[in-house]
Amino acid sequence: MPAKILAICRSVKKGTQKDPIKEGMLLTDFGLQGDAHADSTWHRQVSLLANESVEKMRKLGADVGPGAFAENLLTEGIELVSLPIGTRLTVGKDVVLEVTQIGKECHAHCAIYQQVGTCVMPTEGIFTRVIKGGRVAPGDTINKQ
Repeated sequence: MPAKILAICRSVKKGTQKDPIKEGMLLTDFGLQGDAHADSTWHRQVSLLANESVEKMRKLGADVGPGAFAENLLTEGIELVSLPIGTRLTVGKDVVLEVTQIGKECHAHCAIYQQVGTCVMPTEGIFTRVIKGGRVAPGDTINKQ
């Protein structure tokens, strides 16, 4: 089964959960249009998290869905944390992302951490910059180049 995008999520404010949207526009060297984290001056333009990681949290009792970890793209069928920095990913027909960071430092434990005592985003989420933009939607394939 090919790897795919399960959800596209965005928020207008940093530090909050993101809301699923029907489709999004990834802008070259900027990020997801309308998302608080989109910015041409840094390397964490688009965040990805595997649904397999979210399932781990559900098994621990977390009531979480798409966007709960502030991820822009929720994926299925691709082991994100094993991708080396510099890996390029193709999403759908047009979009090209480049992995820039694996995990992140968690400065203040989020509500999910408070609920179950751990969180997957700091260790299993990845960050990318947009090399080539385009439209993305749930169901789009995601592949290593």
